[in-house]
Amino acid sequence: MLLNWVILSGKFDAFHLGLGVISCVVVTWISHDLLYHDRKKGASERLREAWAFLKYLPWITWEVVKANLHVFKLAMTKEGYEEMSPRVVTFETYLKTDFAKFVLANSITLTPGTITMLIRGDVFHVHTMSQFLEDDLLTGGIERKVAEVFEPDVLPQK
Repeated sequence: MLLNWVILSGKFDAFHLGLGVISCVVVTWISHDLLYHDRKKGASERLREAWAFLKYLPWITWEVVKANLHVFKLAMTKEGYEEMSPRVVTFETYLKTDFAKFVLANSITLTPGTITMLIRGDVFHVHTMSQFLEDDLLTGGIERKVAEVFEPDVLPQK
């Protein structure tokens, strides 16, 4: 945040840098519970999560590319048009924390052709455009990857 302050303000004198430090401390103090609501995790666990999330990003990017190609096929080819069968899929997640469910819901919605419509407790309602996207969703690949990052202790056995 301080780096953003310095770059966006364009002022490098002590007064403006001091305001930047004070602003960053106040914002961090006010919003600390948003990121670190679960106080049971220590610094090493937070670092493990950050590293696992960095490894998750290329994987989800590749999934988005694959889904883009599939949706392109659905929209642009006769076979795709015939394959298109929109539906709402309901499944129950084994993820326990709200944050992990939040990341799962956003990862699903980020993937073209799927939208998380509703979450009630552990039950997700997702709109999909085709059987391929439904099968991909129900195999639990995204859910497993999110669990590897945020809840490795709840991963089901293979």
